[in-house]
Amino acid sequence: KGSGTLRTIFGQIPFEYGDYLIIPRGTIYQIDFDSEDNRLLYAESYSPIYTPKRYRNWFGQLLEHSPFCERDYKLPQDLETFTDTNEHLIKVKKQGVMHEMVYIGHPFDVVGWDGYNFPYGFSIHNFEPITGRIHQPPPVHQTFETNAFVICSFVPRLYDYHPQSIPAPYNHSNIDSDEMLYYVDGDFMSRNGVQPGNISLHPAGIPHGPHPGAAERSIGQKGSEELAVMIDTFKPLMVTENAMKLDDGDYYKSWL
Repeated sequence: KGSGTLRTIFGQIPFEYGDYLIIPRGTIYQIDFDSEDNRLLYAESYSPIYTPKRYRNWFGQLLEHSPFCERDYKLPQDLETFTDTNEHLIKVKKQGVMHEMVYIGHPFDVVGWDGYNFPYGFSIHNFEPITGRIHQPPPVHQTFETNAFVICSFVPRLYDYHPQSIPAPYNHSNIDSDEMLYYVDGDFMSRNGVQPGNISLHPAGIPHGPHPGAAERSIGQKGSEELAVMIDTFKPLMVTENAMKLDDGDYYKSWL
């Protein structure tokens, strides 16, 4: 929610509602928001964030069956010129600790840049959903991957079109990953009572599925208007004390 500009040593990337911003590790950046009414999901990775390897050829190009392509990327532009010699505070996160450094001169004061490592933006609205006659498993929603987790985009899409299909997903257990869902907007068809900005966590090995009545409601429906981001972690997702304070305490009862 919201809009603004990502400013980096590579140039500027304007962003708006629904945009992913991929910022390579070590990139000095600053985010300027157009207003104070913003909401964002922030994820850090020790390893690079790539596009799914099954959607790329060995040159690194996205293939034709990929749900998005290079033309969808928002690239850095308008390299700024700075000539001041004022002090600029830089905050660096190192091994979980924030350190402060002071630059004499602006950190974006560069002549230009070269290479293949740069930030970019991608709108979730440009993710083209993969649909089928029967229910498609979560990997069809995958948008990015790292060594530790994957990021998936749930977007408005056609439901399964087999005449006997039940569009709501079947009950299942994630054996190899924890499942965190960030509900962005719309009506999430397999859930009751979730609101924009809600986050749910389904730990590995615990069976889960549609809320009561969701499977029945989905029969005969033609499409979904949901918008959500899912992060599946390959190791247990450890919940902080601050996150525990946000728990409504009732989500696990919502299947009763």
